[in-house]
Amino acid sequence: MIRARGVSFWYGERTILDGVDLDIHAGEFVGLLGPNGAGKTTLLSVLCGDLDGWQGTIELDGVPLQKITRPDLALRRSVMPQFSEFPFSYLVHDIVMMGRSPHQRGPEDEVLVEAAMERTEVAGLADREVTALSGGERSRVTLARVLAQDAPCVFLDEPTAALDICHQERTMAICHELASAGCAVVAVMHDVGLAAACCDRIALLSEGKLVAVGKPEEVVTEGNLTSVYGWPIDVITLPTGELVVLPRRPRTSTRAERRTPCPQLYHR
Repeated sequence: MIRARGVSFWYGERTILDGVDLDIHAGEFVGLLGPNGAGKTTLLSVLCGDLDGWQGTIELDGVPLQKITRPDLALRRSVMPQFSEFPFSYLVHDIVMMGRSPHQRGPEDEVLVEAAMERTEVAGLADREVTALSGGERSRVTLARVLAQDAPCVFLDEPTAALDICHQERTMAICHELASAGCAVVAVMHDVGLAAACCDRIALLSEGKLVAVGKPEEVVTEGNLTSVYGWPIDVITLPTGELVVLPRRPRTSTRAERRTPCPQLYHR
């Protein structure tokens, strides 16, 4: 559904993306991984058409991205930004209803909005002002707006960053549901273990370049992660096949040692 070839982008003289080639198919959930400054958010913004000035070729369902009008683009893809900030005190229901704006309004709008709020567990907040919500609640409201938009391509920038474990898992389940329904789902993620457990494929970036693309067990390896993140990382495969990602930590003092008073402080 998404085909990118030789995608490059610069901020001034600084190269942010350097010749990225990436295919994303309908019916799969792809995670974009990499350290801070690797180019993940920029790549997501370029792929979804929110950022101009890039070079290369991008096709969305066979159509060059530059030839898709903004109204048509809003029907083809939905976007969850990294930060869910709302400058005005809209009601939660109204924020989610904004996802229906690209479509001709009809009786199904309210049905889709209510279903989206139920899936993200914000239905009980429908009449609350969005500015009075916690960061995690605002994130779930934004995801509900994305679901209400009902687009075949879904772009998510750190969708689990502000969420507790329960809602992280439920958000990942929603991503799987979207992919199973035929959507192409792309998410920037920082939790390597969560991405390895939930994504169909992973694209690993470093310094604007694509280091590896493939199934989690092919990409999430000790060599790849240690090299890209600049820190020794172990990857353990459980009997279930699930990958556990563990950064190595230098030895620190034990709790018993920390409870022992320092003689210099008490015996001068």
